[in-house]
Amino acid sequence: MQRFVVGHASHPDWRNALALAAAQVQGRRARDTGEAEEPSLGFVYFTDHYAPQAEALLDALRQRWPGVAWVGTVGVGVAASGVEYFDEPALVLMLAALPVGRFQVFSGAKPLDRPSRTGRLGQASVEPYTALIHADGDTPDLADLIDDMSARTASGYLFGGLSSSRTVTCQIADGVWQGGLSGVAFSRDVALISRVSQGCQPVGPARCITACTRNVVTELDGEPALACLLRDLDITLDEPQRAMNTLRSTLVGLSEPREALPSRGGQGSTLVRPRAFGEDVRVRHLIGLDPGQQGVAVADLVEPGTRLAFCQRDMQAARRDLVRICAEIREELAPEPVTPVAAVSAQAPDDSVAAAPTDRIAGAIYVSCAGRGGPHFGAPSAELQVVQRALGDVPLVGFFAGGEIGHHHLYGYTGVLTVFTRTA
Repeated sequence: MQRFVVGHASHPDWRNALALAAAQVQGRRARDTGEAEEPSLGFVYFTDHYAPQAEALLDALRQRWPGVAWVGTVGVGVAASGVEYFDEPALVLMLAALPVGRFQVFSGAKPLDRPSRTGRLGQASVEPYTALIHADGDTPDLADLIDDMSARTASGYLFGGLSSSRTVTCQIADGVWQGGLSGVAFSRDVALISRVSQGCQPVGPARCITACTRNVVTELDGEPALACLLRDLDITLDEPQRAMNTLRSTLVGLSEPREALPSRGGQGSTLVRPRAFGEDVRVRHLIGLDPGQQGVAVADLVEPGTRLAFCQRDMQAARRDLVRICAEIREELAPEPVTPVAAVSAQAPDDSVAAAPTDRIAGAIYVSCAGRGGPHFGAPSAELQVVQRALGDVPLVGFFAGGEIGHHHLYGYTGVLTVFTRTA
């Protein structure tokens, strides 16, 4: 697989932004004289300033690169290697020369076929192994649709996110679509490595939900849920202003009974480690209190047996965990020892790190929560610069989403990093 090519630009007029990004793509392709294959698949992410012109943008992309299949979506921010564009008109492009038969673009108008029990597909020319997903967060039964899409791939692995926009919400999948989900499926021959990075720190033990009604949790480990929350946060409702300030920054981490959550002690609990949640934890908003039932309301349906830990967003935990997933990818790609995670974390913002073998990486897609990005990491473009320093200067594009997809889970406050690999 040859190296992907990236272009990105910001301009009040989408046509000028596209021209600038296209010039970067053409320049980089001209320098890669030994890799002359024509691109077959393009990824495009654009900020919501350009969303009303999505149809015109797709037409222009097709005119510039005939025969290329396009996928992408809108975000309140978009990203490329080491740079983030927030609250400004911008777009990012990445072109890949994948052989025919190794990918299939899908949408509601052209759904992805499910492999039959014999292993053969219906009308599809590609047996889906993994898939990049873009979805509309307002779609009814979205979690069920994500589960169904996971079942349509041989590995069950999905990566991607929900469109985010203050104007028009749309997706691109060889057409411009609203609602539902779309994307591109890859065959087993398209090798990739994907990791999920969480951005929250537990502030109390992981407990079992022992009583609940829909999204209201009334008991945790047999205790009133509200009492557990107040104890973990060291607050009291007798001081309403202090309590509200703390509660606004508090979330919950949910996981299935078989998936262990780190916890802070207490009977039957394990000690919290100074790190963020693992990828099997779904972080959701705490949306209300019910003093009458001694309950807490969360932004998800829950059931008895689910594990719950109260948590808060933490910049240092998010940074450590992002470095960790980059190091795991580097270690998987490199047979020789690479820079330890602690050493990468300690680098000053302007220092560089000897990255993993970047020649093994064809390209990457990074989907991060719209509540993360530079502002959460301490400086403009800080999140993408962490990735760049830890992973190397590889071709990368992505967007800031209204929810992130990894495996068959829908996350919040996470980053999902997927690297397409080349043969050694």
